[in-house]
Amino acid sequence: MALHARIVTGAIDTGALIREVAAPVDGAVATFEGRVRDHHRGKVVERLEYHAYPEMAREELERIGRELARRFEVHDIALVHRTGELAVGEVSVAVVVSAPHRHPALACCAAAIEEIKRRLPIWKKEFFAGAEPEWVFGPDETCTASAGPEIPGGAGD
Repeated sequence: MALHARIVTGAIDTGALIREVAAPVDGAVATFEGRVRDHHRGKVVERLEYHAYPEMAREELERIGRELARRFEVHDIALVHRTGELAVGEVSVAVVVSAPHRHPALACCAAAIEEIKRRLPIWKKEFFAGAEPEWVFGPDETCTASAGPEIPGGAGD
């Protein structure tokens, strides 16, 4: 099993990740891209910022990848999350899984993004047109930018 777990500050190239994980023994490659959308809770999103302590986040991505590879018996997994400022339409997270058959590849891909959203220590700040920025901590938890999180190790540096 090969695991490619990265926290990056530049654009994510999902095509390159597919080439990294695809192998002749595998008949399936499943992918997921999370992209910055132009709206959230009725507000127009202008951009996002993702903040992290990169080493901690990469280690957690590796744990997630190892657990899922064992659980779904897949060959290769790429888990990549971007930090820094992202514009609407840019890829913030990518998951690519290769396996001999489609069922484990698809199931692993779906489980991977759920685990990343649940466990990865990355903080998101949303910037809106005509409204104060907000930190987002989960599907339904936000606070104003002035009450943002204490980020370990000066995250985002």
